Amino acid sequence: MGASGIDGKVIAITGAGSGIGEATALLLAERGAKVVLGARRPERLEAVAARVKEAGGDAAWVRTDVRRKEDLAALVKVARDRYGKLDALVSNAGVGLISPLDDLRVEDWEEMVDVNLKGVLYGIAAALPVFREQGFGHFVNTVSTAGLRIVPLQSVYAGTKNAVRTISEGLRQEAGDSLRVTVVSPGAVRTDFTDRLDPALRAQTDKLMEIALPPEAVARAIAFAIEQPDGVDVGDIVVRPTAQG
Repeated sequence: MGASGIDGKVIAITGAGSGIGEATALLLAERGAKVVLGARRPERLEAVAARVKEAGGDAAWVRTDVRRKEDLAALVKVARDRYGKLDALVSNAGVGLISPLDDLRVEDWEEMVDVNLKGVLYGIAAALPVFREQGFGHFVNTVSTAGLRIVPLQSVYAGTKNAVRTISEGLRQEAGDSLRVTVVSPGAVRTDFTDRLDPALRAQTDKLMEIALPPEAVARAIAFAIEQPDGVDVGDIVVRPTAQG
């Protein structure tokens, strides 16, 4: 069985080039994990891996576009080939292209479905057989408080996150007594998440960013779930700024 704690665990992380994924990689590596980093931008992955190594940690990386199931398979394969196992998969890659439904931004809707929902499913497809074979494993899926309190402009984004919430609960029930499943719902977090929004929407979200959490706060929540002993499954963590309504 996988040991409790974080030291020596092999943990793959998507969206690891920035934001919550980067903070999680650095924190887990600092606590002794071997981290396998996936994201779309190789230069960001190289930079994060270099920071891990400078701090005395162990990191591998592979360019990963979660919209491609073969990329998730490759991420899991790198973990096993290099370190011999995979203790946890943190499915954290996400896009939040919020807009009014009247804008009919169908391509944005599709991208959110492809990244936020199908990306997690592809991760499950890649890691579940490995976890079954090993007899241990942990899925950690980043969802959002947007799915807990539905507001205008976030319908599709929240919908993709709540689909992952639902699938994660089904997975937990099917997983049996040897696999763990955690969903983490961050509130407002200071990341580059809003970079692609319209200027008018940016102005709204920038106001929220004034109270936003540092990504490290979410990383600590993810670490808390992963470090529990084998028989303890932390199912659902909500981490939001105290000031967020």
